[in-house]
Amino acid sequence: MNDKVNDPAGRIVLLTTSHRVAPGLLSWQAWQALRGADEVLCADAAHPQLPYLKEAGVEVAVEAPTARDLVDRCVDGGRTVVVLATAEGDRRLTDGLAALAGSGREQMPSLELLPGSYDLPGARLLDLVQVMDRIRRECPWSKLRTHEDLAKYAIEEAYELVEAIETDDREELREELGDVLLQVVFHARIAEEDADEPFSVDDVAGGIVDKLIHRHPHVFGDESAATPEEVREIWLRKKGEAKRRASVTDGVPLGQPGLALAAKLGSRVRTASLDVPVPVGSGVGYELLALALRAEAEGVDPEAALRAAARAYRDAVRTAEGL
Repeated sequence: MNDKVNDPAGRIVLLTTSHRVAPGLLSWQAWQALRGADEVLCADAAHPQLPYLKEAGVEVAVEAPTARDLVDRCVDGGRTVVVLATAEGDRRLTDGLAALAGSGREQMPSLELLPGSYDLPGARLLDLVQVMDRIRRECPWSKLRTHEDLAKYAIEEAYELVEAIETDDREELREELGDVLLQVVFHARIAEEDADEPFSVDDVAGGIVDKLIHRHPHVFGDESAATPEEVREIWLRKKGEAKRRASVTDGVPLGQPGLALAAKLGSRVRTASLDVPVPVGSGVGYELLALALRAEAEGVDPEAALRAAARAYRDAVRTAEGL
């Protein structure tokens, strides 16, 4: 595509690409502009698109013209010049073109910003993986961390996320979700170095994708579910097929907070339609167990309920202190 006839003063195309998309995957409009240009320029000799453009027969000159040079090249003969932007962009060039256009004294070529590729949803996750990889290699603290070292942080970040949810703090929620995500990526990066059973963040993501598809046959398969109850039945059935557990208590982590543990066990028992009497004993532990089981049966999260009551108690304490 060459617009010399339509643009007697020439044409400048600033072509942007995303480093989060595989090089060479450009839009059709981008390829048209590249093939129809009189010149293609790029200031970055290491730009990831250059080998693919060369393979496609597009000649690229590695140079960084000023705005003045670029305008003169286009106006002289109504030429089309495509500038392949670097990953950081070229503020000097765009500011210079804006200044020339705004002066009112220049015969300006037509200016066009053409996105050659776009970020897909989730593309910034690639940045996170790259940043984590570099931190693991170069940070004196991070390069020594183990799964065991980081375990406590996963627990802390999960609690901070829950607090952000319960206090309805949207900004805090966004930040805490990021902190939890960091734990996943950090652990996956450490796992890549395991000599016996290495795995990567792609393996982690691939595993959960397979699990979600398997447990949602009403979305990805030929089963149907019209109510949340039907969805839950499918989920539990698929989970049982995959886990093949001998007991409904298998897989319940005993190290979790006591109220949550009691509620989880109660949920497993109720879902399995088992008739299990609540143990009777002396002491506050058995009383708390009975309360937690009753809360779960009534659809109440005992941990969340106790935290809400504890926050009210904290506020009462601060009021008594005159704060």
